[in-house]
Amino acid sequence: MDAKARMQQCLVEIYGTDEAPEARARLAPLIQKARTTFPPAVRQACFSEKEIILIAYGDSLISAGEKPLATMHRFAGRYLAGAVSTIHFLPFFPYSSDGGFAVQDYFRVDPGLGEWEDLQAIGRDFDLMFDFVINHFSSQNEWLGRYLDGEAGFENFAIAVDPGEDLSAVTRPRSLPLLTKFTRRDGRSVHLWTTFSEDQVDFNFRSIDVLEKMVAVMLWYVRQGARILRLDAIAYLWKEIGTSCIHLPETHAMVKLLRAILDQVAPNVLLITETNVPHDENISYFGRGADEAQLVYNFSLPPLLLHAFLKSNTTLLSECARGLTTPSDETTYLNFTASHDGIGVRPLEGILAPAEMDEVVETVKKAGGHVSTKRNADGTDSPYELNITYVDAILTAHPPRSAEKFLASQAIQYSLPGVPATYLHSLLGSRNWTEGVDQTGRARAINREKLSLTEVTAALNDSRSFRSRVFYPYLRLMRIRSNQPAFHPNAAFRIFNLGPALFAIRRSCGRQTIFAVTNISSQPVPFEAKAMAIPHDAVDLITGRKWNLSASMLAPYQHVWLSRPAPLPG
Repeated sequence: MDAKARMQQCLVEIYGTDEAPEARARLAPLIQKARTTFPPAVRQACFSEKEIILIAYGDSLISAGEKPLATMHRFAGRYLAGAVSTIHFLPFFPYSSDGGFAVQDYFRVDPGLGEWEDLQAIGRDFDLMFDFVINHFSSQNEWLGRYLDGEAGFENFAIAVDPGEDLSAVTRPRSLPLLTKFTRRDGRSVHLWTTFSEDQVDFNFRSIDVLEKMVAVMLWYVRQGARILRLDAIAYLWKEIGTSCIHLPETHAMVKLLRAILDQVAPNVLLITETNVPHDENISYFGRGADEAQLVYNFSLPPLLLHAFLKSNTTLLSECARGLTTPSDETTYLNFTASHDGIGVRPLEGILAPAEMDEVVETVKKAGGHVSTKRNADGTDSPYELNITYVDAILTAHPPRSAEKFLASQAIQYSLPGVPATYLHSLLGSRNWTEGVDQTGRARAINREKLSLTEVTAALNDSRSFRSRVFYPYLRLMRIRSNQPAFHPNAAFRIFNLGPALFAIRRSCGRQTIFAVTNISSQPVPFEAKAMAIPHDAVDLITGRKWNLSASMLAPYQHVWLSRPAPLPG
């Protein structure tokens, strides 16, 4: 079925046969304009081993007298060329709360960060990934005022609910009220659906006005240079009272609709769904492999990897890694360990026993972190997210080989099938920003410090600093990985059991095979190279040295990527 037919089918699934023609008629001018104004685009090979994503806020780095986006461009040009292919800029729009995710104006760049021209300049050197905050908008967005005024075209923009309705079945990602009271212009009260906070009003996608507006937003982002669009909080998009209001069929149909529109006008643009839920729910957004999202976050990885290092035991991690299959070569995972948010623990439901989860939570607290909770159907709260830098989460007891320990965790991430993504603070070895939590009262601030470029550069120039001891080896790891065909996101893989202290994976693509082995313990560990059939002439790609198969011993937190030497040209 071609993209146009898929789009029409999705509209019927969402709006029914009566309203689908109107929805189609409203979208037609947007699609036609995109066809005539977008540069010619052909469907590209979705992924390659060179795809490595850096995650950052537009003002993660600041320099006096310079707009932050220009500062980031300068830093990326100096350090990241040849290592990073794509920069994911977290929401850079005018906003009122939640670190940018309460958007006041979807069509503008926050003037404190820069202009669209600054992003376009970066886009000439790196691919760009934007957040498409599609589930909700700021209560200070002019759209809410127009809704409360009852203005034509906005009268159904939000979801008004009688506070007496039974909403106990709704899945809650926060321990906050689901409804928030607002006052209409005529003085009447209305209770609106606010999944994430009182400042974030959920869109009502039953309204074709909302659909038209948000498709226009999506196409605007593509016009500004976005190659990947992150569908923020997409799992909660469609609401049906009496249901869980998560992963509903209409939500999946909406993702398929967006994919079908992009396939018509910008087939090189990829969608990634942000759904911090257990693995089986998460991968449902791949659809049939060619009709929904091309990427999903590997949300299981951050907590599983952390658990493995806390226990010096890779058993659960290895078991879950074996399941990293996808329905087609058009789909893959985005592997990450840290982001602007915390470490989500919902993916561990059914994997870790409650007592083990409690142990992880207490360890994070002892390391200076915090724990955010969600509201359960029975009114109780349970852990939803661990708020801590990934560096501090991994280090916990701060052993002498602290940089090596953290880098070992990242080497595992970079060896897995999928596209790797690294949060800027991880690349820079940032530690808990406890002052930020005190200043803002928000636990997530612990991993969102704005860094002085001058201070960062000074630390990177000091080989003794922790930032330097993390940054340069990490950057080298990125560059090495991006040149290995066997690390193609969809290259074949096999996980080996070499004992609890070792994580071992074989990746193969064409003529290259890589054997990646990591010691996650604080003790030297032997491993049997014959168990992986490692060739006698294998070289460690990380050090460039030939590997001695007769003395296969890994030092504490050592990681090796073993492969046959590349054949000489000619």
